[in-house]
Amino acid sequence: MASTTPIDMPPAPPARPERAGRPKSTGQLGDKIFLGLSRGSGILLLVIMASIAVFLTYRSVLAISKDEGNFLTTFDWNPAGDPPVFGIAVLLFGTVVSSIIAMVIAVPIAVGIALFISHYAPRKLAAPIAYVVDLLAAVPSIVYGIWGALVLVPYLEGLNLWLDQFFGWTYIFEKTEVGVARSLFTVGILLAIMILPIVTSVSREVFLQVPKMNEEAALALGATRWEVIRLSVLPFGRSGIISASMLGLGRALGETMAVATVLSPSFLISLHLLNPGGGTFAQNIAAKFGEADAFGRDALIASGLVLFVLTLLVNGAARLIIARRKEYSGANA
Repeated sequence: MASTTPIDMPPAPPARPERAGRPKSTGQLGDKIFLGLSRGSGILLLVIMASIAVFLTYRSVLAISKDEGNFLTTFDWNPAGDPPVFGIAVLLFGTVVSSIIAMVIAVPIAVGIALFISHYAPRKLAAPIAYVVDLLAAVPSIVYGIWGALVLVPYLEGLNLWLDQFFGWTYIFEKTEVGVARSLFTVGILLAIMILPIVTSVSREVFLQVPKMNEEAALALGATRWEVIRLSVLPFGRSGIISASMLGLGRALGETMAVATVLSPSFLISLHLLNPGGGTFAQNIAAKFGEADAFGRDALIASGLVLFVLTLLVNGAARLIIARRKEYSGANA
């Protein structure tokens, strides 16, 4: 009978020394510290916002209580008069109209640029374009204002004549006054140029976060590049587009120096957007604050309170739209 030899077994690996873990109490302490800092930061932010609101409200009440006109409907700004008469009708109209013009022009172009950078342009071209867009977002507003006054205003005179000739029948683009193009329409175009980099940058980052699995699945089913964008990218990025638009709208509503440099202010409301004149909240505060007395500053603070409330309402409406439309979150893309 053949003898059997024992099978050589590989030696057992040496036991690894157990890694000394952090004490459980240390991790809990770090979590508590982080929770406290986060909660404290949120509470501090709410306290600051509430303090600003209380300050604006208090100073506004002092001014509005002495206003002899209707603060919401008066077409005049003369807090130094006897009696003082001032109102925000022209400022509210100019702020809203110029911001709407800016959004109508900027948002579609910004989304198109963001899609081109994220899904169409080759990497060697996309990177420089993205860098230039981010760089434009950091340009100070006064630089845009100087450029608008020296370059944009003279060149828009020809555009205004063309719009008056072919679209004057719409009443909005009918030019009834002679003068340079220092109008709300010019302000809207300048604001569109200013908010374009912000909306583009945020939208681009959102589009780059679209799961590649969704795009590859659509391509595997035979979808074209545009169908992939329409069915996968845009539904996923809707919340980001809305957030980017609201961020740009916030800058358009509160822009000061660029508007003050380009606009020829007047306290008249006209639906002829090509006519010179108009005003915005921020432009009026910047122009009148230096020469205003104590009561005049309170009146300007009252107009600033309206702008503050308007900005909060716009951002709250955007948050409400996103919260009520679950498909905007991108979870179902």
